[in-house]
Amino acid sequence: MTRRVNQQSTGNSTGVDMTETTETRILTSKLFDPRSKTFLQNTTIVVDKKSGLVKKTVTHDNPDPATLSTNEIDLRHLTVLPGFVDAHTHIFLHDYRTTPSINQERDESLVSRIIRATNHCRTALKAGYTTYRDLGTEGAFDADIGVRDSINRGIIPGPRLFVATLPLASSGGYEIRHESRLNGAVVPQLSDVCDGVEGVRAGVRRRVGAGADVIKFYADYRKRALRFPTPAWKGSEEILYPPSGNLFTGDRSSNLPMFCQEEMDEIVAEAKRNRIPVAAHACSPEGLVMAAKAGVTSIEHGLVVGEKYLRLMKEMSTIFVPTLAVIDVYQDELEDGQMDLLLENVENAYKMGLKLACGGDTGAFDHGDNVRELEMFVKAGIPVEEVLSMCTLGGWEACGGDLCGRRFGAVEEGWAADLVALDGDPTEDLGALRRVKWVMKDGMVMVNDGSIVGS
Repeated sequence: MTRRVNQQSTGNSTGVDMTETTETRILTSKLFDPRSKTFLQNTTIVVDKKSGLVKKTVTHDNPDPATLSTNEIDLRHLTVLPGFVDAHTHIFLHDYRTTPSINQERDESLVSRIIRATNHCRTALKAGYTTYRDLGTEGAFDADIGVRDSINRGIIPGPRLFVATLPLASSGGYEIRHESRLNGAVVPQLSDVCDGVEGVRAGVRRRVGAGADVIKFYADYRKRALRFPTPAWKGSEEILYPPSGNLFTGDRSSNLPMFCQEEMDEIVAEAKRNRIPVAAHACSPEGLVMAAKAGVTSIEHGLVVGEKYLRLMKEMSTIFVPTLAVIDVYQDELEDGQMDLLLENVENAYKMGLKLACGGDTGAFDHGDNVRELEMFVKAGIPVEEVLSMCTLGGWEACGGDLCGRRFGAVEEGWAADLVALDGDPTEDLGALRRVKWVMKDGMVMVNDGSIVGS
């Protein structure tokens, strides 16, 4: 689908072509405002088709549908919100339960992975997601740059992508663990390896030069996996008497810091000099504390329960992206009660006033199931209206806010005309989040009646 096709496919619900007009007027009866966290009644959104921005919003008096002009789209039968933002995705991954990560990264062809990524982007749009913050290609090098640019050029449909390319990690830190390295086997690179203050500074510069929108680094990771390797192929024997592999308490391959404090400080400092946000993978107390003190934009996962860690993130204005969905999908690996602790921790983060954004680590589970993260936030005890704000305006902030170069996540003058229309009100029926009927991105209708426009 090309940009030309998109522009000619933005008709109203009757299918009338609207290419002769410079404005699109969208009539709503219930429009969510992520700042006030309330629904506005009887609002018309005026969109500039050339810029893809909202020109203004005005109140309407419920005109008769028969009197609407060809540049008006009637969504009064649906609930309208700003387009959703998934703040932690991987477009080059598909469900680990179907294909383990090592086989995707090591064995699938790059062509196959790019084609899958293209399909994932279409699926994301159909699920109401107009923006993805994609935090690493997981062995697909800098291919996310090409996918992002293909979407921006109108070659393929998809959400607005903010990409990290390769994450930064220290030597031996984030890589494919395999026992056949002595045989000369070669595996794809998962990270941009850098060590020392000067090394990490150069790493940030390489990512900026490659075209990254966000810097991601691993504050910690399970880098001792080959000390007690798990069976990785059919017929592989288990190690005798291995330590516990529990996510929280096990030390079979526990999360260990990747960098020293000076290195993390320099990653953030160099990123700030380049006006680019920083996301830190952190699952250990040490990694979380060091990353937060360095001043990162966001902490990803943050599987550390405790008020003192939440207080530190609040003090540093760190955005917390807890990726509850991916943990929920694989919670059979947890011990009883551990998922409840994580849910309680996120609820406490909300009550303490931390900034939260919704990102599920989507890709490790199916694209299109993104709203699982929103459902988990609600399960944690956060009011639905707050969650809707976190997955719209909060997502924009996680992507870098004004560093993004475009404002999205709210329906306001000068902001991107990104809209999603649901069959039902999610504050009354949470299942409405999965009933996406219509999606607009940058002023162009991308999904109508649940299908990609122009397909």
